[in-house]
Amino acid sequence: MTDTTKSATLSIGGQTVELPVLSPSVGPDVLDIRKLYAQAGVFTYDPGYTSTASCDSTITYIDGDEGILLHRGYPIDQLASKSHYLEVCYLLLYGELPTAAQLEDFETRITRHTMIHEQMHNFFRGFRRDAHPMATMVGVVGAMSAFYHDSLDISDPWQREVASIRLIAKMPTIAAMAYKYSVGQPFVYPRNDLDYAANFLHMCFSVPAEKYEVNPILSRAMDRIFTLHADHEQNASTSTVRLASSSGANPFACIAAGIACLWGPAHGGANQACLEMLKEIGSVDRIPEFIARAKDKNDPFRLMGFGHRVYKNFDPRATVMKQSADEVLDLLGIEDNPLLQVAKELERIALQDEYFADKKLFPNVDFYSGIILEAMGFPTSMFTPIFALSRTVGWVSQWKEMISDPQMKIGRPRQLYLGANQRDYVNVENR
Repeated sequence: MTDTTKSATLSIGGQTVELPVLSPSVGPDVLDIRKLYAQAGVFTYDPGYTSTASCDSTITYIDGDEGILLHRGYPIDQLASKSHYLEVCYLLLYGELPTAAQLEDFETRITRHTMIHEQMHNFFRGFRRDAHPMATMVGVVGAMSAFYHDSLDISDPWQREVASIRLIAKMPTIAAMAYKYSVGQPFVYPRNDLDYAANFLHMCFSVPAEKYEVNPILSRAMDRIFTLHADHEQNASTSTVRLASSSGANPFACIAAGIACLWGPAHGGANQACLEMLKEIGSVDRIPEFIARAKDKNDPFRLMGFGHRVYKNFDPRATVMKQSADEVLDLLGIEDNPLLQVAKELERIALQDEYFADKKLFPNVDFYSGIILEAMGFPTSMFTPIFALSRTVGWVSQWKEMISDPQMKIGRPRQLYLGANQRDYVNVENR
């Protein structure tokens, strides 16, 4: 980001203030209001920070109107179709696509750190058997700071690097163990001969009683889910990680905070909400009824998994995810799964309906990822943990970028106070 010759003039109370205008490499200009309070004695008011840039970043760019998502300048559809998750992790972490030697070294480092400390198993067994996997992940990831003392010093670049590798490597193991614990099956250790996505499926679905072979189509679909959720600019959970890290908190605590934020149904629970909607519809013959309800302005029902808050045209991740969904359903079939039958028919009808086309309510990445995960055999309670696993590299990349930023300050939003003015305390007997 660089200063330009442009500026904006703010007139308030007879006073005029010049605000610098900063120009990004791509996207809209930004008003620099850092000195606004000092110069004019006022704050800005922006609930949800929807019009406020809280940082500068070189990692991810989104243009919601045009349906564009870039990681370090590379379009997400190219990365999802031509690359794979660990290569995208390297790109997000270090800024450039790796050479063959760099990628091999990075993949080896990740693979060699997938096991967790054996004593951490006790944390899982301390949760109730019916604990939500996200509750388990929040606790276990935060507890990593109690085990890995040699990567807590955020002022040391090498310790930051070690913490980054550990988080990306161990998150699939933690998520898989949370799943295994929730269904009462024994934990399965990672295998160094499997790639990242295949290893996760192995840890989730293999059992000691018989051999489990990971299907390459399912592994590729899982890898795409990871890739398409790797980072998404300054969303709620990423902003949470940045805010937590601005206080100097250790990386494991910061990522645990991100997981907690992602747990919210308005953020990471969208694909779970989509599957719950499909269950509510129940059967293919009821789809017209729910399509009519979705068009009725007086009906609170909304089609989940269609449209997107950021993408006002189409979700660029959805095209690739649809391809994976078709491949997985062709492999596993939908004849015996009424939920998937409803999903496919709902997709067909919505794509042909002028109402949804006019409003640009196309199926989004959450619609297709939910279908894939359901077909693979994951319960809906695991959808958000898989999202957290995917997004860890984005959180870590944003955390590393912020820690290295010489402009970093502790986050301290202002407020519009609407409470009582100063008043004197009254003794209890006089109230």
